Amino acid sequence: MPSIQITAANFKSEVLESTVPVLLDFWAPWCGPCRMLGPTVEQIADERTDIKVGKINVDEEPSLAEKFRVMSIPTLVVMKDGKPVRTAVGVQPKSAILKML
Repeated sequence: MPSIQITAANFKSEVLESTVPVLLDFWAPWCGPCRMLGPTVEQIADERTDIKVGKINVDEEPSLAEKFRVMSIPTLVVMKDGKPVRTAVGVQPKSAILKML
C-alpha cells in the first residue's frame, strides 16, 4: 500500500483511530536526508500490508510537527493504539526501521 499524506484534517481518522500500527515520516522537500530516507519508507509501505505508512510535510503541517516535538528531520514515529511507541531521528537503515515496527 502506498504511503498516505497525513494532514491535521485526516490525522485522527488515519493515525489515532488506526487499527494497525502507523509509521509516521516527518519530512520536508528541501531536506536532503529526508530525500535519502524517502525511498526506504516507500519500500516499507509497499512491502508491509500489516501497517500504515504516513508522511507528514513539516512545512505544510507545523502543528503536527509541534505536537510530536519534532526538532530535526527526518523523524520517524511508530504509533500503536493512537500513542507514540518509538521514535528515531535522522536517516535510518531499513533494518532499523523494521525493528521499530
